Amino acid sequence: MAETGMAPTEKAPYTLNRATGDLADGAAKLAQEIGSTGVEALLAQANRTAARRGAAGALGSMKPRPAEWYAFDAKDQDTADWYPQGLTCGEESGSIGVPVFVASWYFKPEAGERGIRVSFLSPRTLKYQHALLVAAKPDGSYAPINIHAGGIALDGDLLYVADTFKGLRVFDLNNLLDLRTAQNDLGDPTRIGRHRGKFHAFGYRYVIPQTDFWKLAQPGPHFSFVSIDRSGGTPQLITGEYWEDDPGGRVAHWDLAFSGGEPNEVFVMGHPKIQGAISHGGKWYLSQAANATTNGKLLVYADQKLQTRPFPIGPEDLTVQDGKLWSVTEFRNKRVIFGVGL
Repeated sequence: MAETGMAPTEKAPYTLNRATGDLADGAAKLAQEIGSTGVEALLAQANRTAARRGAAGALGSMKPRPAEWYAFDAKDQDTADWYPQGLTCGEESGSIGVPVFVASWYFKPEAGERGIRVSFLSPRTLKYQHALLVAAKPDGSYAPINIHAGGIALDGDLLYVADTFKGLRVFDLNNLLDLRTAQNDLGDPTRIGRHRGKFHAFGYRYVIPQTDFWKLAQPGPHFSFVSIDRSGGTPQLITGEYWEDDPGGRVAHWDLAFSGGEPNEVFVMGHPKIQGAISHGGKWYLSQAANATTNGKLLVYADQKLQTRPFPIGPEDLTVQDGKLWSVTEFRNKRVIFGVGL
């Protein structure tokens, strides 16, 4: 199949239905027992430090370099267990009161599944903190969520997480839970959930339970990444799919506040290996990957005219903050959050 550019296609396959089940009840019980905190409070005591313009190997041959970038610390650079995927920010949320980036990571080993986590990073202080995303149960316990988490987006306090084969999982940041408010320590770093009256989260201090789920009515489309466009009149949620060697991957536009059903419009992107997409100011921006040693590309469509721009190695999901387009890179020792001009 040849590369074609952005072309409209049918919407019906993307129909999403709400499937809350007992997720909200489980999250509410957990929040009542542990107690919630806020993003600003989390950032105030964040336990890791990013390096401004560090891990420059992530940029490869990119010229000009990004306007700004922040590298995760040495431990997060080197781990072969966790890989960054999704990216969102406070400006995308529209309601978080401080500048912040939020990046999602998935746990790669097949054994000892630890699910997915998010990192809250302050571009002001360079401090950041991980939080584990979990599925709460009505009995007050919780479990890891084994998905790729290839993209995330914030609308108000609602964090949308792409679930490749099912749709969109939703996490409410009002349920950002600090285990230190419920007990003196962080429990057993090898366990997850409630055991003998104590909470455990593989050593993480913060957990965020899932509160809602939007599931595909029929299997077929993939939900590989997600973003938000606030540049027009009605904010739009964007979902899209990654295809390795096929340019037939699609992106969809949905009105916010999100209510499921069919999207407003769906386009075939016409390029393979798209890891993130966002519309902004009448343009489409597509993040195209290559491999662990080769620079990716930023594909920009304006009035169906394509411009190809340089991008780092391993670019993923996209978001907009402070008039810049931001992404995150995934490969070991090349893990940065970076911003370029729109």
